[in-house]
Amino acid sequence: MTFTGIMNQISIYAIPVMILGIILTGVIKKVKVYEVFCEGAKEGFTTAVRIIPFLVAMLVAIGIFRASGSIDWMVKILDPVLSKIGMPGEVLPLAIMRPLSGGGANGILVDLMKTHGADSLIGRMAATMSGSTETTFYVLAVYFGAVSIRKTRHAVAAGLLADVAGLLTAVWVSNIVFG
Repeated sequence: MTFTGIMNQISIYAIPVMILGIILTGVIKKVKVYEVFCEGAKEGFTTAVRIIPFLVAMLVAIGIFRASGSIDWMVKILDPVLSKIGMPGEVLPLAIMRPLSGGGANGILVDLMKTHGADSLIGRMAATMSGSTETTFYVLAVYFGAVSIRKTRHAVAAGLLADVAGLLTAVWVSNIVFG
């Protein structure tokens, strides 16, 4: 059997075995598994209700940003600079949207794939970029909002620095491997 075949077999059973293991561990430790699960689900629902205002604010801001045409304007201005680092201007909207919204970034990624093809340099770079960066502002808004943290200190700067590092690495690696 090949490595891929072995991994496929493991992936079929991994989650059911993990769930069964968690339940068995709870039973062995005499934990009321169902009651604890329901209590956790109740807390999760409460958290979800508490973060709704933060999600709505984030989605409205993203909608305004996209509808205003700001992304297209930024692509036109930054294209000469981006070409010097090997980044096609077409992937800039993805680079801008990714820290804001995973769903918005995935929409841009799909559009790039349809327009340029999945096997094009732009398609491969966009896919690599999408996997190498994080939805920083979304994560900060949701998780910090859920626990009522108002002062983010260095979290925004650290998250954006990590996004820039992932973005530049994606451009570099994509140009080496696929360019």
